[in-house]
Amino acid sequence: MLSAHAGVHAIQTMPITISQKDYWDLVCEAQRQKNLNHRDSFDVTWQYPEQLGQGTYRQIQLRQGIELAIDRYQLHDDVIVQSPERSHVIEYYFDIAGKSTSASISSGQYELYGSGIAPIEKWEDSSAETTLGINVHIEPEIFLTFLGDRELASMGLEHLMRKSDRYYYNHRGITTVSMQTVLHQILYCPFQGITKKIYLESKVWELMALLIEEEKERHQSKHSASALKPDDIDSLHHAKEILNRSLDNPPSLKELARQIGSNECSLKRGFREVFGTTVFGYLHQQRMEYACQLLLKENFNVGQIAKKIGYASQSRFAAAFRKKFGVNPKAFTKQF
Repeated sequence: MLSAHAGVHAIQTMPITISQKDYWDLVCEAQRQKNLNHRDSFDVTWQYPEQLGQGTYRQIQLRQGIELAIDRYQLHDDVIVQSPERSHVIEYYFDIAGKSTSASISSGQYELYGSGIAPIEKWEDSSAETTLGINVHIEPEIFLTFLGDRELASMGLEHLMRKSDRYYYNHRGITTVSMQTVLHQILYCPFQGITKKIYLESKVWELMALLIEEEKERHQSKHSASALKPDDIDSLHHAKEILNRSLDNPPSLKELARQIGSNECSLKRGFREVFGTTVFGYLHQQRMEYACQLLLKENFNVGQIAKKIGYASQSRFAAAFRKKFGVNPKAFTKQF
C-alpha cells in the first residue's frame, strides 16, 4: 500500500491540505476504477487518483506481512497530507527521483523507520517534479524470523523494534551504490509469476541487509567514540557536513580543523574514531557516491561530473572511479 512517507517533496505553491483518511478514500476509489496490470494477482498497478495528479503506483504483496510499493506520479497541485498518531510497522523508503525540503529527504536518499507508534505528522508533496520511489513495509513478526531480540541487542539495533507504546525510530541516510544497484534491479525485474515474487522478495531483504549494516556501523562508531565529549562529537559531525557541502573544493585539514574549533591531530584521530575512516577516505567515498548519482541522472557527461566533484582531470576521475567500482564511468552508465 502506498506509504504516508512516500514521495515527500518541497512545496512551491499554495498547497492543498487533506487528511490521511480523505487521501486514502481517493486512493481506494482509484483502486476500484482501474487496475493497469492483470498479469500477476500479487502485483497490482493502480492509476494514481486523478483528482490529485497523474501516474501510477504498484502494490506488490510478496507474502503476508511483506509489501513492496513503487510510486511514480506527478501532482497537479502541491498537497499536504495530515497523518494522525498511529501504529507503525518496520518500513524503508528510497527516493529515486524528486526533491524534498520539508522532510529533508531528496533524490539519492532513504529513510528507515522502526516499529512502534508514528506521531502526528504532516507530509508535503510537490507538484514541481515527478515522484519515483520504492517503499517497503515489513511486519515486526516477520522481521523477527531473521533477527530475534537477542541478535538485535547484540548488534545494538533494539531501536528497530520498539514496543507499541513508544514512538518509532527513524533515520535518514544517503543511498549507496550497492543500494542503487538493488533498486535498479527491482525497477527492472526481468521475471514474471512466482519467479518474480521470489526475486523481488530477495531484493527487499537485500536492501534490508544493507540498511542494517549501515545501522551497525553507526552504532559501532558511537560506541568507539564514547570516550569523546559530546561537544567533540558534534564538532566532528559538523566537519562531515562541511565536507558534504564542498566536494568540489574541500578545505585542507588545517582549515577544516579551524572551522570546527579543533586542531589537525584531534580532527584526524576523532574522525576515525567516530566514522571509522580517515577524512580523506570519507571525502573520496562521498565523491564517488555523488558521481554515481550524477551518472544515473544522465544529465551530465563525465567531464562535467569530474569537475563537480573536484577533479581537475577527467582521466584522473575515471581512474579513481574504475579503481573504486571496477568499471569506468561510461561502462557504469551503460549498465543502468
